[in-house]
Amino acid sequence: MKKSMITLACAMIAPIAFAQTSTTTTEQTTTAAAPATTTETTTTYSAGTVTTYEPGKTIVVKSDAGPVSFALGTAARIVDGAGKIVTAPLRSGQKVRVYYTGTGEKRVVERVQVED
Repeated sequence: MKKSMITLACAMIAPIAFAQTSTTTTEQTTTAAAPATTTETTTTYSAGTVTTYEPGKTIVVKSDAGPVSFALGTAARIVDGAGKIVTAPLRSGQKVRVYYTGTGEKRVVERVQVED
């Protein structure tokens, strides 16, 4: 019994005797973030008939204002009225609506919607 009491006492004292204290230092650094910039792009469309079409390069559409040339970017897609991709190349005389960004010489097509 005496042996059990001594073992129990040692077991209770051991954690206190071997306990270590630790100090944790946390350093927080903040930096001023650059102000957010907002770029606004406007998509415009032009409707008319296809005059010239060079896949991957340009499309010329005859509209009420006369012939208008557009650059076809790599992301430009040709779709029908339901939004499904058209695989057949555009042909002269086809009615289309060209959605583009930019003005003047920098008009870039986002999509061409075939209206026929």
